[in-house]
Amino acid sequence: MPVTPVSPDFIAAPDRYDGKMPYNRSGRSGLKIPAISIGLWHNFSGVDPIENSRAMLRRAFDLGITHFDIANNYGPPYGSAEESFAQIYRKDFVPYRNELLISTKAGFDMWPGPYGDWGSRKYLIASLDSSLKRMGLDYVDIFYHHRPDPETPLEETMGALDQIVRSGKALYVGISNYNAELTRKAAKILRDLGTPCLINQVAYNMLHRWVETDGLVKAAEEEGVGLSFFSPLAQGRLTDRYLHGIPEDSRAGKDKRFLRPENITPDYLAQANKLNEIAKQRGQTLAEMSLAWVLRHKAATTALIGASSVAQIEDDAGAMKKLGFTDAELDSIEAALKLKA
Repeated sequence: MPVTPVSPDFIAAPDRYDGKMPYNRSGRSGLKIPAISIGLWHNFSGVDPIENSRAMLRRAFDLGITHFDIANNYGPPYGSAEESFAQIYRKDFVPYRNELLISTKAGFDMWPGPYGDWGSRKYLIASLDSSLKRMGLDYVDIFYHHRPDPETPLEETMGALDQIVRSGKALYVGISNYNAELTRKAAKILRDLGTPCLINQVAYNMLHRWVETDGLVKAAEEEGVGLSFFSPLAQGRLTDRYLHGIPEDSRAGKDKRFLRPENITPDYLAQANKLNEIAKQRGQTLAEMSLAWVLRHKAATTALIGASSVAQIEDDAGAMKKLGFTDAELDSIEAALKLKA
């Protein structure tokens, strides 16, 4: 059953749909997704201050960011990001449920044994049932298979996604970390079943461009599948965060699981400083330009950001002020990415 508001003291900004945030149609679907979505991978777990997490989601919503993206095993511990979201949802967002896109995923390890990982029908359906209980929701708007399973037939995994939609537990389904070939296969299976594939969520940024060489952008466009790009800021490397050293409170300074100090190389610094100059010439921060850059593709639906503060969300949302690029600007970015120290 849906949770009941505990303290509905959040009144959303009346100008949240004033046109500053674009909403892009995902593939050939009728669903529009904000150009910026917020992910709860980091800074929303059971070990993070809940009031900071709450402040970020409230500010994001006020800025027109209506899509909150989670996964079953976001934490630590596993499941705690969904539990933290439930607390925030209960306090602030129950009255706005119809304005929200809430997504979760399953596909990585979640519980012990042979049924808590990968892409079997048993795992996906059981995981979503558990996620709905943790979040206090009757349904999610989007449910993703989080990664391809090389041992389970794709027909079984896609069949489970189709069953989930038909059960009413998700309105749409998507895939994540699927390359061009698998995206085409998954899209065809789902299309034949009558439950189109809404979106593919993949890593993409200026420093990590596999979707271009793999042909995924073209495949998504041809198959009518939207693209959600996570890590568009390369874990902070495509911001001004590391231009003058490694801050102690940064991911490279304190976390080191996903961004290590040795990733802040002289070559990277040469490239990032030049990119920062180009961004300033455009009247943007490096983060704003980096987000606009991933959104330039026709198949691009949303850039999925992570944040640790309200200020970061505000900076990222500022990218919407200037999304277009001239050919000269794109050429300058390509040249900057080839710089060596």
